[in-house]
Amino acid sequence: MPKLPIAEWTDAAVNWLNDSLSGFFGVISTIIESVVGFFSGLFLLPHPFLFIIIFGVLAYILGKWKLTAFTVIGFLLIYNLGYWTQSMDTLGLVVTSGIVSVVIGVPLGILSAYSRSVERVVTPILDLMQTMPAFVYLLPAVTFFSLGVVPGVIASVIFSIPPTIRMTHLGIRQVSTELVEAADAFGSTSAQKLFKVQLPLAMPTLMSGVNQTIMLSLSMVVIASMIGAQGIGAEVYRAVGQLQIGKGFEAGLVVVVLAIVLDRFSQNLVGKPGKKKSTRFTSKQRIWMISVAAAIVLIAGFSQYFVGNNADDGAERNAVGQAVNYQIVGIDPGAGIMTSTKQALEDYDLTDWTLVEGSSSAMTAMLEKALKNEDPIIITGWTPHWMFNKYDLKFLEDPLKSYGDAEEIRTIVRKGLKEDHPAAYEFLDRFNWTADEMAEMMIDIQDGMDPQQAAKKWAEAHKDKVAEWTKGLRSSNGETLKLSYVSWDSEIASTNLAEYVLENELGYNVTSLQVEMGPMWTGVAAGDVDATLAAWMPVTSAAYYDRYIDKVEDVGVNMEGARTGLTVPAYMDIDSIEDLK
Repeated sequence: MPKLPIAEWTDAAVNWLNDSLSGFFGVISTIIESVVGFFSGLFLLPHPFLFIIIFGVLAYILGKWKLTAFTVIGFLLIYNLGYWTQSMDTLGLVVTSGIVSVVIGVPLGILSAYSRSVERVVTPILDLMQTMPAFVYLLPAVTFFSLGVVPGVIASVIFSIPPTIRMTHLGIRQVSTELVEAADAFGSTSAQKLFKVQLPLAMPTLMSGVNQTIMLSLSMVVIASMIGAQGIGAEVYRAVGQLQIGKGFEAGLVVVVLAIVLDRFSQNLVGKPGKKKSTRFTSKQRIWMISVAAAIVLIAGFSQYFVGNNADDGAERNAVGQAVNYQIVGIDPGAGIMTSTKQALEDYDLTDWTLVEGSSSAMTAMLEKALKNEDPIIITGWTPHWMFNKYDLKFLEDPLKSYGDAEEIRTIVRKGLKEDHPAAYEFLDRFNWTADEMAEMMIDIQDGMDPQQAAKKWAEAHKDKVAEWTKGLRSSNGETLKLSYVSWDSEIASTNLAEYVLENELGYNVTSLQVEMGPMWTGVAAGDVDATLAAWMPVTSAAYYDRYIDKVEDVGVNMEGARTGLTVPAYMDIDSIEDLK
């Protein structure tokens, strides 16, 4: 039975949308970026202590002293831990996602409650949005909106909007038919019936949906950081990638505080379904308070654009920097190339530049988009990588050697592997190939071939090489081995090829685990993983190598001539990192 070309259809649809609606996506991107910047700047405008006082007052108005105490203590803890700016950036993202979700979700919920036809169309779409893995949204979002906070907001909205739509629909449907009939009997119009009867009675249920939407938006902040969204999620992602357990716990604790505060605030705005909300203020007082608060927010929010804006407009600006918005598109924060790039920014005094953290897949998506339009872009690049075979790229010269000289990829195994599995140990010691040989397999994988199929194709085309690796080695009787690797194209290729040879030539039962750089080293050092072929030295993996070398065994080089550095398309008129000054 032939396979349905769903992947091809999806790629074609994404490409068509990107080509046909790029202007529309640009407008949406500008609006969302402005709204997020507005709220982030608003939250950062007052001194943290003043902000804490304001939120404490709001907590007292909405709840009781317990909520006030938790809010004040929680935000003081965030300030003490040093995550204030990141937390305010995250609040800006969550508030924007919440507003977009309410603006779109509530009308859709009302329409689906009024129309069975709309409900039949919307329900399966909501099922798809709620069950599709959140990571699937990331790459299309990057393709349409580039890296940064905008695709993070879009992915958050897609993931979190269903509860608002569903609970709005449910709340209106649960309004007593007798009350609706009474409103009809008194001659109410459809609008009067909706706004004066149905929505007020449905408000507690509707707000439960909004509450869930806010919580789901906050749960997306770590995933959104993989496509360049900054904030506390980026701190969690960075800590995980660099095996900083304590720092990860600190950042996670900040997320907990924000989640509880936002949850309690949204719950206390209207009250829980089925319970009348008690309040110490009359309706008129609440209207006045909301009006005054809204006016203060607007005035304070717009004042940020006039406060502290003393930049020297006459300062000399770098043409390349202006063209790329002074951004270098990076990969996951745990990668050694990111550490080297931060060092390069310091060595070359590139204080105006920002290194955007994300993932290797997001970086290549941005590169492909830029190349398609012949736009300027600067990325963290490395060879071997399929993009150097597919596109005309060049490394920027590095006269200060921030990235060091050429690197080599080494094979690291656990202690005792030689005694436990001598044939596997000897094979891993012999395993060595060139960048050109690896490129053959990487291009097949990039063109859509399954990595195991690409490994089989390469092995059959290079039987002499495989025979050289396995000559004289004794076959196993199905003994198990575990390999680990990072999700870089070069490591996917080398690990899948090693797995294929170990299984089909030496009889092992191999499991390959895709992990982040830190856990990859930890697994080998702890003996949970038998080997990894992804140790880039002497720069990229230097920190992990120094930390774990006494707990692992280095069996040698599996590829020479690897290189890392800043990379640009060949059509860009720039040759050295010094040109970025």
